[in-house]
Amino acid sequence: MLSRLMSGSSRSLEREYSCTVRLLDDSEYTCTIQRDAKGQYLFDLLCHHLNLLEKDYFGIRFVDPDKQRHWLEFTKSVVKQLRSQPPFTMCFRVKFYPADPAALKEEITRYLVFLQIKRDLYHGRLLCKTSDAALLAAYILQAEIGDYDPGKHPEGYSSKFQFFPKHSEKLEKKIAEIHKTELSGQTPATSELNFLRKAQTLETYGVDPHPCKDVSGNAAFLAFTPFGFVVLQGNKRVHFIKWNEVTKLKFEGKTFYLYEKKIILTYFAPTPEACKHLWKCGIENQAFYKLEKSSQVRTVSSSNLFFKGSRFRYSGRVAKEVMESSAKIKREPPEIHRAGMVPSRSCPSITHGPRLSSVPRTRRRAVHISIMEGLESLRDSAHSTPVRSSSHGDTFLPHVRSSRADSNERVAVIADEAYSPADSVLPTPVAEHSLELMLLSRQINGATCSIEEEKESEASTPTAAEVEALGGELRALCQGHGGPEEEQVNKFVLSVLRLLLVTMGLLFVLLLLLIILTESDLDIAFFRDIRQTPEFEQFHYQYFCPLRRWFACKIRSMVSLLIDT
Repeated sequence: MLSRLMSGSSRSLEREYSCTVRLLDDSEYTCTIQRDAKGQYLFDLLCHHLNLLEKDYFGIRFVDPDKQRHWLEFTKSVVKQLRSQPPFTMCFRVKFYPADPAALKEEITRYLVFLQIKRDLYHGRLLCKTSDAALLAAYILQAEIGDYDPGKHPEGYSSKFQFFPKHSEKLEKKIAEIHKTELSGQTPATSELNFLRKAQTLETYGVDPHPCKDVSGNAAFLAFTPFGFVVLQGNKRVHFIKWNEVTKLKFEGKTFYLYEKKIILTYFAPTPEACKHLWKCGIENQAFYKLEKSSQVRTVSSSNLFFKGSRFRYSGRVAKEVMESSAKIKREPPEIHRAGMVPSRSCPSITHGPRLSSVPRTRRRAVHISIMEGLESLRDSAHSTPVRSSSHGDTFLPHVRSSRADSNERVAVIADEAYSPADSVLPTPVAEHSLELMLLSRQINGATCSIEEEKESEASTPTAAEVEALGGELRALCQGHGGPEEEQVNKFVLSVLRLLLVTMGLLFVLLLLLIILTESDLDIAFFRDIRQTPEFEQFHYQYFCPLRRWFACKIRSMVSLLIDT
């Protein structure tokens, strides 16, 4: 009896797993979950730890063994989703950016969104003009170190902190000037609120970029925002489609399709897993921002005529329900433990980016450039350049919607340099050799590495063979789809093979059903006529009867063995 109890307790211990979740302030939360624990259980534990009620905007992100990022699904087992060896490591992040972050009910929620957007600013996902960049950075300084104090903040104090991927001395002076003269007296909550109001007006607010290529093989970043679907290419926002104009999202292999009325946008992801992740993110964002009630959510299938393909259903509440629920919150505001800002050189969780003074003067520009004056805002503009999708046989000519194209079809310039949020493309948490991969990608694309980046990677510089191997892997990733023509041929061949397999399967099932009905005792004229034919009699005596006797013998022998035992 005692041995049974001990074995049972050991089995229960084996079913427990340690999970570490990295929070937005770079602290960590560790807990233990059972083997069959759902994602919702872990998320509720985390929100209870953070004292967070407006939790629908957030999610848990993890990386699978193939280095593909995923959002943890709350209706499925955590262990089965991660498919890796414990202990598990995940990240707590904003999954659905509020359309108006300043309208959030509780200060704790605004603070967490503030931390997320601050990360977006640092990793290059949030672009803005130089004046806006200086103002946002000054808000961060005011929120985290308080009012300017000459005794505590010597000349050049703003240069000790890293707000953007790249800094310039001019920008640092502007940040310090705004912090000294314009923000004195603002509390952390007020500065964070002003930061959110300013960030919400920017073109790339809420962008979580997915690297892809278009039908011409050009690099692009696809993203889903609170207002619609966005494509960033080079230094321009080439497409923006409102959520109510998106009619369908679909993927096949590495190919992603977005349907908008008569226009089909086609893009190619690096891998089928990345394409499926992109599709699922699109389904969830469209359901969250577009629908009025969660009861309107339907299971979505990315399939063709004969096969189901992937099926997915968004399981949470929609934005309107979240806002209505937040309005009913009545409690004392929870205490917020803000993490004080420290210089980037002593912060282990942040790798400080290069200053512009370390690169040639011709490249010494402001961090971000202003959006073209007079362009429509992200909410009010809804335009999309027609794209030819050869896989569907539809030809879209440039004169489609020409009346709108002449007046409203304008491309928004979002930055002076190409939009390249390198850190957001890498897995989260960052995998090993991520720095070497990032440097290699820049060298392959013709971009020079900064002096500081070379110093940071000098200690762990790979050998020539390793560099060549990593470079080959990266080139294979960038050129994995093999061109749109090859993709279309492969899809056609796969469709034909599927059709043949399904047809053969149906014929086999029908033939088997016909044999069973014919050999039965059904007294139907059709089956009587078949039984009287010479061919059937030959089949019956030469094949069916011996086969039936063989099965009967096997069954009798199995029954006798069971009786003997």
